[in-house]
Amino acid sequence: MDMQFSNLDHDVRMIKLAGKLDIVGTGEIETKFAGYCSGENVRVIVDLAGVEFLASIGIRLLMLNAKSIAKRGGKMVIINPNPEVKHILEVTGIPGIIPIYSSLESAETVLMAL
Repeated sequence: MDMQFSNLDHDVRMIKLAGKLDIVGTGEIETKFAGYCSGENVRVIVDLAGVEFLASIGIRLLMLNAKSIAKRGGKMVIINPNPEVKHILEVTGIPGIIPIYSSLESAETVLMAL
């Protein structure tokens, strides 16, 4: 699992993931991922464009961190999941907790409104 982190304008954080969010891939990134999601009032965009497979452990990683961010006054959003990954997210009810957007611009607009 490959993970890239960057800070965007207005203190928005971007985490780009590529590979398989299965037990091995999630294990490789979960500590650093949580670190990137730490702090008060953080706004995080998770780009899933490069994720080719999403297992339940990967969903757990996203959910736990999104809930942790929300408890600290922040927000997480997801952008660019491929159709297969998006279907898995929708079937498991994730969009009700972590909104999904098709573009960086729309995700940033929502996060800036917070």
